Amino acid sequence: MKDKVQDNQKEATPAIRKKFTGVVVSNKSDKTIVVSVDSVKVHKRYKKRYTLSKKYKVHDEKNAFIEGDKVEFVECRPMSKDKKWRVLSKKDEK
Repeated sequence: MKDKVQDNQKEATPAIRKKFTGVVVSNKSDKTIVVSVDSVKVHKRYKKRYTLSKKYKVHDEKNAFIEGDKVEFVECRPMSKDKKWRVLSKKDEK
């Protein structure tokens, strides 16, 4: 009977997390940075390209990043009302 229960249970799969790259706009809060992410969209009718930018509040445990840094961040558990992202690393600009 135990074998049936174990067979029916699915193995835990790692969560699929969203990952973004953006530029730090503000680092005035403690352990929090604001990152702006730009994305290019195409208008359905007129086929014109336009840029949308969205700001995310990202958790920065060590206060290591300053304005202008290009960073990579990933989705995580909610840490506050607005902060649901965690910084991974600094991206090198080439």
